[in-house]
Amino acid sequence: MAGIALKVHDLDNVATIFAEGISDGQTVEVRDKRGNREMVTVSGMIPYGHKIAVAPIQKGGLIRKYGEEIGIATRDIAQGEYVHVHNLDSMRGRGDWGGE
Repeated sequence: MAGIALKVHDLDNVATIFAEGISDGQTVEVRDKRGNREMVTVSGMIPYGHKIAVAPIQKGGLIRKYGEEIGIATRDIAQGEYVHVHNLDSMRGRGDWGGE
């Protein structure tokens, strides 16, 4: 059975995993609020509640979750790849971004 991930907003380029034990090469069903579904193959281990890229994200590109810009990619991120502190520079809690 495929794992499940949720993409909340149309502009989101990440989805949140809602399954335990998602591992490299496993297929995840990404669902959105309109009922659309897309199958994405993950790379690496993805913990429950963490993010995967639903589309490729270029280095320097904005990462969007829940319709909000949450960070900037520190390197190219492939579709299905784990998105976390190792490849994302957070925009939250930083004085140098302005408008917190």
